[in-house]
Formats: sequence, C-alpha cells, structure tokens
Amino acid sequence: MHSIAFYNIENLFEPFSDLSLTRDKKWTVKRYLEKLNNIGYTLSEIGKTETDKHPTIIGLAEVENETVLEDLIQSTPLKGCNYNYVFYKSRDERGINISLLYDSGYFKVESSKPYSFELKNAFGKTEYTRDILLISGFLNTEKIYLLVNHWPSKRENDKETEHKRLAASHKVSEIITSIITKDKAARIIVLGDFNDNPTSKSVKRLVNQHKLQNPFEALRSFSRGSTIHNKQWHLFDQILLTTSFFNVEKNSLSFNSANIFDAAFLKNSEGKHKGSPNRTFQGNRYHGGYSDHFPVYIVLG
Repeated sequence: MHSIAFYNIENLFEPFSDLSLTRDKKWTVKRYLEKLNNIGYTLSEIGKTETDKHPTIIGLAEVENETVLEDLIQSTPLKGCNYNYVFYKSRDERGINISLLYDSGYFKVESSKPYSFELKNAFGKTEYTRDILLISGFLNTEKIYLLVNHWPSKRENDKETEHKRLAASHKVSEIITSIITKDKAARIIVLGDFNDNPTSKSVKRLVNQHKLQNPFEALRSFSRGSTIHNKQWHLFDQILLTTSFFNVEKNSLSFNSANIFDAAFLKNSEGKHKGSPNRTFQGNRYHGGYSDHFPVYIVLG
C-alpha cells in the first residue's frame, strides 16, 4: 500500500533570505531548524496507520527554493526515507513555489514540466502566481500522472478573486486534455491547495469536465477541514483522481481511502484557537508550530 499526500507547509523560507526578511524579521536559523524538524516529523507520520510507512509521494506548497527542500529531506525525521524532489522556480510574486517529494525506491520519475498561466488584476496588469507542476512516472510498475497545484488565494473578496481560481482550473483542464489525447487510459492524480472548497465552482467544474472523483467532498464538515478562517473550517486541500483508480483489478493500484491528517500534535491545545492548526506564526507573533494547514492524503492499495 502507498499513501500520496499534499501539505501546504506555510512559508518555508531560508533564514535571512530577502524573502524571509521581507516577510518577517523574526525568522532565525534556530526557528528555521525547528520548522524543518516539525514539518519533517509530520511528513513521516502521514498515512503510517494505514501503510506502516512514510508517504510514497508528497506534494508541497509554499516552498522557497531547492535549498530548503534539501534541508527538509536531510532533516532527522526524514533521513532514511529515500526522498528526492522535483522543483521549478515560478514567477510567483510572493516567492513561494510548489514541489513534489517522492520515495525513489518506489516511484520513478519519467518526466516533469511546469505550466504557468497569466492572471489580470482589476487594472489589466499581469499578475504572476504559482505554476502547475506535471510529473509523470512509475509507481511500482504502473504509470501515473501527478498535477501539483497551489491556486490563487482568497486574500481579497471571494468574488473578486474567483476568476483567478477559475483560470487555474481551466489550465489544469487543458493539461488533463493534452494527457488524455496521448494516453486515453491515463491514470491522473490532481493534488493541491485549491483555495476553494470541494463544492466551489472552480473545483466542481474540473471534476465534472473530466469525470474525476473527489473523495474529499464527503470529508468536510462544520467541525473539520484542512484550514480555518474566521472560525469556519475549509477543505481547500484536496486530491482528485481519474475513475481508473476505482476500477478494482488484481495487482493494480486502486483507491483505498482518503483522510485529513489532523493528528493532535498538529493542533492548538488551548486558548481561543484550540483545535485549529498550530501554525508557525500567528499574525506577526512567532508561534513555533507547524503550518496553518493540515495535510491531506489518499491511500492506494
């Protein structure tokens, strides 16, 4: 069995880099190392109950560069996990990027490519956001395609930014169409922080256009999600799959389960934020936690 996960790790920047100084002058080497250990331990525990091992594949959001990825896979909790990574630097205005970690003992990368897309602000000026990352490879002996995403956020009014996530959704749809044109039986996994819930137009449109399955639609509730804002839970982090993963065949990878990895150690244990993600920064105050998101994962058997 294999688990495939996605985790928005909340601004993993090098200490004293221009980006981290711009973001927060309180970022130090000691806090960076603590963050690496926290994230590394979390990654090592995802899906372990079901598979008895660390995740085979992990999509990551909010990564600065290759240096932080090297430091992450060399952190004490991840030593011996055989992780390698795929990374491309995007033109994102915040300097954050996406990446894919994979256990090279189980997954062999065949090819990878970043896809950018343009957005326009209210004044018609071009804005740059995270790329969409396509990786094809072999999990055991089966070819799969992975699309890693971190769609534009809802920092402003939801309706004012919806067109940005619809543009991202359209780009993913284009990529899926191009894959299926060449490989009609393609097994595709779309994972990421969509900054929209499973019932949102951007996600629903993508699911319906390509007859994808979204096992996370049933997991969101008033008391559970992957991130929380103004005391309301959201399930922005999701993993979508083509229907081929639900056709159970002997000796073939098939969908087993999906879950939010919201273990107790990732939550605030007291105060007004009790039960919510124990994040690295709470506003401008260093909090020493993990991330403002919980990871999500699926299990293939």
